Amino acid sequence: MQEDFEDIENEENGEDELFEHYHFKVDPGQEILRIDKFLLDRLPNTSRNKIQFAAKNGNVLVNKTAIKPNYRVKPGDEISIVMPYPIREIELIAENIPINIEYEDEYLAIVHKPSNMVVHPGYGNYTGTLVNAMVYHFDNLPYRIQDYFGRPGLVHRLDKNTTGLMVIAKTEHALAHLAKQFADRTTERRYNALVWGNVEAENGTVTGNIGRSLKNRKVMTVFPDGDYGKHAVTHYKVLERFGLVTLIECKLETGRTHQIRAHLKHIGHPLFNDNEYGGDKIVRGTTHTKYKRFIENCFDLIPGQALHAKTLGFKHPHTGEMLQFDSELVEGFEKILQKWRTYTIES
Repeated sequence: MQEDFEDIENEENGEDELFEHYHFKVDPGQEILRIDKFLLDRLPNTSRNKIQFAAKNGNVLVNKTAIKPNYRVKPGDEISIVMPYPIREIELIAENIPINIEYEDEYLAIVHKPSNMVVHPGYGNYTGTLVNAMVYHFDNLPYRIQDYFGRPGLVHRLDKNTTGLMVIAKTEHALAHLAKQFADRTTERRYNALVWGNVEAENGTVTGNIGRSLKNRKVMTVFPDGDYGKHAVTHYKVLERFGLVTLIECKLETGRTHQIRAHLKHIGHPLFNDNEYGGDKIVRGTTHTKYKRFIENCFDLIPGQALHAKTLGFKHPHTGEMLQFDSELVEGFEKILQKWRTYTIES
């Protein structure tokens, strides 16, 4: 099992249930030794850097308490390595799954992620992911030191039912360079989102810390007082109005888990057909049977939230050239908009 320890951007480590992967009881005669040196010979497929990342991330416990990377092991200590997923021997299987490639050179590739596809393997999704397809189509994709299993070439991700553009790094230099751009917020990411309700302002900004819900840990929520979660900012502008729903463009200033989905629900405009944030039922409109049937027909066109990563811009890690890519909405999303245009005219 490959044990890399820090979460990729857009995911929040340390807030899920933790599972013990390794446990060591230090011998009575053990000399005082730094934790990274102690674990280096006892953990498979690891390095001191990985162990230090693990400690910084709270994944190394001594006597049931998270320790710092410079902790010195003492006789009798009980050391646990805990991770946010259960133990499972992971073999990253290359699968011949078609990938829609927008652009490719020797350093990177731009791909279109379809709906109903998980980006990387994880608990409950070990095959059929975009990464399984990537390792089949691209040779020797690099890992970041801090990424745990199953994430070669990745510097960002999209939710399972979100469609659109992603960049894949093909070299270690490209991976590090792109990861820094995402961390420094110098990339340009714009999404099209269909939301319930008539968004009053032509443009606006949603600011509010995002963290895992205290009631349902599968979803994120907004904590406006800032005492929990991570700082998050989403800018939006209206593209098209349909009265009961609105097509907007969202520009991410930060990249938190489910950021757009949580922020828009927070301001009373959940994403159309978002089954985790309340958008998969009639939020605005009548109770008439004809209208219900119309909404159900729209829902049937896409498997989840109407959210599409339309524009992606960044500096090329080798040439320094500013690249920008734009993608068309997927067929189901476009058909929903066509239905609403017709409905609005007929109403």
